Amino acid sequence: MLSTGLVAIDSTIVATAVPSIVADIGGFTSFPWLFSAYLLAQAVSVPVYAKLSDVVGRKPIILLGIGLFLLGSILCGVAWSMPALIAFRVLQGLGAGAVQPVAITIAGDIYTLTERAKVQGYLASVWAISSVVGPTLGGVFSSLGIWRGIFFVNIPLCLLAGWMLLRTFHENVERAKHRIDYLGAGLLTVSLSLIILGALEGGQAWAWNSAVSIAVFAVGAVFLAAFLLVERRAAEPVLPPWVVSKRLLATTAMVSFGVGAVMLGLTSYVPTFLEGALSTSPILAGLALAALTLGWPISASQSGRFYLRIGFRRTALIGITVTVIGAAVLALTASTPNILLVAAACFIVGLGLGLVATPSLIAAQSSVEWNERGVVTGTNLFARSIGSSIGVAVFGAVANAIYAGTPGGGTDPHTIVSASSAVFLAVLAGAVLTVVAVIAMPATDVATSSRPAAQPRSEAV
Repeated sequence: MLSTGLVAIDSTIVATAVPSIVADIGGFTSFPWLFSAYLLAQAVSVPVYAKLSDVVGRKPIILLGIGLFLLGSILCGVAWSMPALIAFRVLQGLGAGAVQPVAITIAGDIYTLTERAKVQGYLASVWAISSVVGPTLGGVFSSLGIWRGIFFVNIPLCLLAGWMLLRTFHENVERAKHRIDYLGAGLLTVSLSLIILGALEGGQAWAWNSAVSIAVFAVGAVFLAAFLLVERRAAEPVLPPWVVSKRLLATTAMVSFGVGAVMLGLTSYVPTFLEGALSTSPILAGLALAALTLGWPISASQSGRFYLRIGFRRTALIGITVTVIGAAVLALTASTPNILLVAAACFIVGLGLGLVATPSLIAAQSSVEWNERGVVTGTNLFARSIGSSIGVAVFGAVANAIYAGTPGGGTDPHTIVSASSAVFLAVLAGAVLTVVAVIAMPATDVATSSRPAAQPRSEAV
């Protein structure tokens, strides 16, 4: 939970300090890269770390992630310019790419199927707490004129998390000679970096139909094709073909993709909607959105009661139905903005997502052995990151099309309502499409799902 908290707090604490950062070191036109560079580094490194955790064990990989995150935080705290800060955020992202998936994989190793839903709920609650603590800390450091503190605060947290893992987590990994797929890892990193970069910056830094946009996607596709060819011959591929060929793993990854798109759609546009349409303060807008991250851990922690009785797919179907209802309420009432109604809709969506994300992830984890669980967990979370990136790009294109066609643009409240309504309808469409992925999941018998294969080999003392 402490390791997860490093990533969770960092995802929210920086945004509130941006004005202070820009005022001190400049680079206003480049500050969006503080987020894009971090997310990009995190997303592309997840599959690589996930595979390595299956090869050398979870402990060295998560400690490596914490170390990189610590080093990145220190360097961010002493950054002298915006380009330097962006570069150091990449280092932080590389650390986060190891911490988040490996923490969830460790939970899958040391807890039984019955216990795992409650534990995943605990991990999800870290994000709920961070959604409040992060912006508050960022605001405090910013108001005191010490924005560098938002990075230095990570130092004691990283040291504590590393010390606790060294002291209490033990695993006995069967040592064997492995052939690490360096070429595949490199091709995957480059191809995904270009594709995600194109999705994040399309319609923002350059037009979708510009030469730059086309070139980025084309080169990314070429590297991706080369990666697929290499993986077919690799002795130990970084992303084995069976991950996408097994129906359960493929469909749960598609579900995770939809969860990422729905979550980021609301996270990105609910605050803008409330602040622009109702002149709501950033704090109140943030609290309305926090209802989403409050509902998620509540339902995630209780999902075990459902899937142990009715199975993973039926539980996920209940969750995605609740998600669709919440998204529909938000989309249909957006034309008459009301902060309480928005908060209620976000809470309903959060309840639904908790019943979708946790059972689908645990279903995937439970279908494989210890030496495959890291790759499966990493693939699931990677699909969520891709869904978030693609979702932000699509929703941004929808909103920008409406802003571009109105004289007032993004400053006119009526235009903001129209653009936000369109985005929320797109989020609803994404939730409906996710229903199809959930239905496509095989009806796995929970009673026959594998017990954590590494139970004798991994333990927390």
